[in-house]
Amino acid sequence: MLNPKLFREELDATSRRLAARGYNLNVGQLRDLEGKRKALQIETQSLQNERNVQSKRIGQAKANGEDTAHIMQAVATLGETLKDRSERLSAVQQELEEVLSDIPNIPDSSTPDGKSEDDNVELRQWGTPKSYNFDVLDHVELGERLDMMDFDTASTVAGSRFVILKGSLARLQRALIQFMLDLHTTEHGYTEVYVPYIVNAMSLYGTGQLPKFAADLFSLEGEQRYFLIPTAEVPVTNIVREKLIDEAMLPQRFVAHTPCFRSEAGSYGKDTRGMIRQHQFEKVELVQIVRPQDSYAALDTLTGHAEKVLQALELPYRVVSLCKGDLGFSAAKTYDLEVWLPSQRCYREISSCSNFESFQARRLKARWRSPQTEKPEPVHTVNGSGLAVGRTLVAIMENFQEDSGQIRIPGVLKPYMGGADTLTK
Repeated sequence: MLNPKLFREELDATSRRLAARGYNLNVGQLRDLEGKRKALQIETQSLQNERNVQSKRIGQAKANGEDTAHIMQAVATLGETLKDRSERLSAVQQELEEVLSDIPNIPDSSTPDGKSEDDNVELRQWGTPKSYNFDVLDHVELGERLDMMDFDTASTVAGSRFVILKGSLARLQRALIQFMLDLHTTEHGYTEVYVPYIVNAMSLYGTGQLPKFAADLFSLEGEQRYFLIPTAEVPVTNIVREKLIDEAMLPQRFVAHTPCFRSEAGSYGKDTRGMIRQHQFEKVELVQIVRPQDSYAALDTLTGHAEKVLQALELPYRVVSLCKGDLGFSAAKTYDLEVWLPSQRCYREISSCSNFESFQARRLKARWRSPQTEKPEPVHTVNGSGLAVGRTLVAIMENFQEDSGQIRIPGVLKPYMGGADTLTK
């Protein structure tokens, strides 16, 4: 959530900054609600003060032996009016909060201008896509020929957009997860956390998935309103919800492996083949909780940590800065890592690394005490995939395929695969 002061003191400027990302702020509605809130707040405070004055008069009148009936009646009337105004103020504040909770983050000034993914800016490339002297296969053909990937049975068990992995391909996915966790904990300074895969609505509100993206979530039936997590970002970032963090405890770096569950409500017809876009997938997620002045350096560092995984796996990739119109709801700035897929002859997203500034922290009430102001202030949150495991598996299968249909195992993963050089049935 954005700082409410922006809508009270810089409404027109905030509207222009949001327009740069394609969001049309309803300025009239906000002015009307803020006007009502301010008027009711002033009236409520005035009534409270008057009631206090009259209450003191009752005590003084009693001390002087005077009749207090008329004063007590006035206080009772004031109390009824105050209750009415307080309820109306609470209703306006609730409506205002609901409106504000649906407004996306303001893009950072360094985020490129643009309306869609076509306007994203490539920053750099690493590695050179390999040339093949044979017709490359996509990961679906490779997996099915090796009898290690089964979409048909998964469809029977669950439905479309699910897969069953078998044998050494299932082990390779497990190896990828272990390698990423080892790398980020031993070399990059992250604390590994095991978190719930089921969360409550407040957790999803805190990171920005609710209320706007409810359609993309899997909700669970039962007495409690629970949801399957769409990303480990949700439970991990909520570790600091409603906490006041000592400056000496910042930054905090967490890494977690979890399955993720998404309905893909807005992706009808997109990536229906294979493992690129599924309802259930694995991720190793990186989350940093930092001081506001450190968040953009943290974003660069975290992005570099995700890049190290791709470099160690010898997978060609590029880094793209998302334009204002392509930013996610909660992000102020985002770098996408896109890995090369030979079968598609293009780069595909494998990680998004974002700085949310104070947007999530305000919703979470996650704060630190600034030594400059000596007051509690929102922390900044930064996160990214380090990496999306399924898409990394796809990239390895396609980039390390051989003419024989075998798939070589990247060197850094061999110790996790019993020293094997290729995937075997």
